[in-house]
Amino acid sequence: MVPGMSDVTAARTPATAADLFARLDELGIRTSTVEHPPVFTVEEAKALRGTLPGGHIKNLFLRNKKGEMWLVVAEEDQAIDLKELGARLGAGRLSFGSPDRLMTYLGVVPGAVTPFAIINDRDGAVRVAIDKALLALDPMNCHPLTNDRTTAIAPGDLLIFLAACGHEPRLLDFSEPPPTA
Repeated sequence: MVPGMSDVTAARTPATAADLFARLDELGIRTSTVEHPPVFTVEEAKALRGTLPGGHIKNLFLRNKKGEMWLVVAEEDQAIDLKELGARLGAGRLSFGSPDRLMTYLGVVPGAVTPFAIINDRDGAVRVAIDKALLALDPMNCHPLTNDRTTAIAPGDLLIFLAACGHEPRLLDFSEPPPTA
């Protein structure tokens, strides 16, 4: 078990895509979903999606030395330097979370990381940061807890979903110069 996690949290069954869609429906959020072969990288997604409209994202599940978890959502082509990102977030040195930690906190496997996985972080252990530029891309395309589908959602509706899950994201502006040390 991950330090800081309760037995109850560790024993929870992660939400399924059907659970996610039911929650979105409860919130009155409209989405559309397309099926495709599983994708594990941005490059694979680009090759398969064809002309799927809207903004396409990449998601980084990160942790720092204090064990704080971060889910960073950025435009798929945004270059991200983890040292610089740690400074932007005030999180210190960041590294990628392990597959076990990813499953424990967000209930997904590598390749299926998505802002929708916040539905599984019922204890609010994961901090969410979103690239501000994504809010201008409508719709945003995200995996619905599995990497064999893509779900389009309006950016404002994604923010509503995150808030309903108890997560107010921190908005990052990658166009601004990084902070100086």
